[in-house]
Amino acid sequence: MLLQERDRQAVRQRFEALDKPIRLINFTQELECEFCRETRTLLEEVATLSDKISLEIYNFQTDREKRDVFGIDKIPATVVMGEHDHGIRFYGIPSGYEFASLLDTMLLVSRADSGLAPETRKRLAQLQKPLHLEVFVTPT
Repeated sequence: MLLQERDRQAVRQRFEALDKPIRLINFTQELECEFCRETRTLLEEVATLSDKISLEIYNFQTDREKRDVFGIDKIPATVVMGEHDHGIRFYGIPSGYEFASLLDTMLLVSRADSGLAPETRKRLAQLQKPLHLEVFVTPT
């Protein structure tokens, strides 16, 4: 178990705010993958903290079709989605500051609301072609 009981209780409380169901999709493998096992274990623990969370686990090597559908090119990888796939991906183990980002993302996806200001939404709606955006989280 990676999460201590007090942390499990705090996360369970946060998940009371989940509105719609969300899916966590983990891409992993057993050999030659640093943090794959820990990421899978963490996601399994998180998924038990609310009945609105489902977890699917795929092998990066053997589940190539699923990997291609979600555009996964490295592991460990976690897809966070609601009714639709909005392209949200976490690469690496979501621990430390990244764990808080994962929880916040799960809540936003469940609410089907990005939390962006109306002006930002208006400007984004004016984009003429697809945009690939990557956000890197690090305590430094």
